[in-house]
Amino acid sequence: MTDHKPEEITLAIEARWVAPMSALAGLMEHASVILSNSKIIDVLPTVLARQKYQTVQTVMLDEHILIPGLINAHTHAAMSLMRGLADDIPLMPWLQNHIWPVERQFVSDRFVRDGTLLACAEMLQGGITCFSDMYFFPQGAAEAALQAGIRANLGLVVLDFPSAYANDADDYLQKGFDAHDSWRGNPMLSSSIAPHAPYTISNQTFEKVITYAEQLGLGIHTHLHETRDEIEQSLKQFGVRPIQRLADLGLLGPTLAAAHCVHLTDEEMQVLVAHGSHVVHCPASNLKLASGMAPITAILKQGINVALGTDGAASNNRLDMFSEMRLAALLAKGISGDASSLPAEQALAMATINGARALGLEDKIGSIEAGKFGDLTAVRIADPEILPCFDPVSHLVYAAGREHVSHVWVHGELKYQKLNGQSGIYANIEPAELKEITSLWQSKLMQFK
Repeated sequence: MTDHKPEEITLAIEARWVAPMSALAGLMEHASVILSNSKIIDVLPTVLARQKYQTVQTVMLDEHILIPGLINAHTHAAMSLMRGLADDIPLMPWLQNHIWPVERQFVSDRFVRDGTLLACAEMLQGGITCFSDMYFFPQGAAEAALQAGIRANLGLVVLDFPSAYANDADDYLQKGFDAHDSWRGNPMLSSSIAPHAPYTISNQTFEKVITYAEQLGLGIHTHLHETRDEIEQSLKQFGVRPIQRLADLGLLGPTLAAAHCVHLTDEEMQVLVAHGSHVVHCPASNLKLASGMAPITAILKQGINVALGTDGAASNNRLDMFSEMRLAALLAKGISGDASSLPAEQALAMATINGARALGLEDKIGSIEAGKFGDLTAVRIADPEILPCFDPVSHLVYAAGREHVSHVWVHGELKYQKLNGQSGIYANIEPAELKEITSLWQSKLMQFK
């Protein structure tokens, strides 16, 4: 009889609870996630894992729940430098009188790199392992994301008017494709084409976006039905509401992630269902800009895949997916009058596997399953303010916050750790650099306050 030696692995994470967010497995107790280099190779009870695998490193999380890394499916990361610059102002005056003037004067590769690094630090601290961005100078965002060690889907932004980044739609597209080519093949970075919104994009440009997206196999990321003004403008200019206009152009489809979707009729929801498009719900930003409250319960009942996003820190003012999960769940109950609407597990799905689907990355991230990348977040449920714990998934949504995140792995590597009673430590970000960034840009932007 030959002795069977345990298989040697890179890392075993032994957790009190594991929430795989997989269709094949529910909440697991006393379970282990086994990683080999960047990928998960097994998820099983800890008692069996100790028999089956020989570990190079074991992390024991006796008071924690391990979840897939959170996915921020819509943000403008570099706008962290404008956090609090123009608060309590509706969307269009906010853009026209504050945000766009700042961008015309200051947005550059350096601005985007610095602002995105600041955002990456905040997101990692809050358990976010992947974000979907939409902003100028995507190469600067890529540089920051790679330094931080966070996964990013970088939107190649397109507008029909000039900015500090590009002159016209063709210029935006070409610069975006050049950036995309520079990181093609990097497993940490992916791309989408990001036409800003129906009110800033012509039919001709949308048609180009569709053609290029099909040719390059890229998703499309846009704002859609965010405000009533957007819809009224579309009716005046095109004679139809934006969703119908985009459907007529051929933009809707399973590769489209539409942020906000606050003002939808039942018929428009059915159009999104028919095309297999995704909605990215941004409840905090929608409320802060007084854009409205998305009928999220009705959208979910139609079977539309709904992800969660924070939007940018200039309109939120936090890149905090714990806050978004809780707010999304509470708003759904208040709007629908149904306390069972959008339960905690569904809110967590919106922040994990649904986000992965919206980005076309569901085969790589979003759940804890063998074959997927090791993007994982550990949340410590031990502090008195969130005890006792009867249901750890409900606790994640209704009681815990980003301050309870203890470990964040991206691509199988530990990128953030917060030990009990200590400040968090980043693998690749120095607090002194963040302090220098915020001090520099606050002094430059103060004139717009």
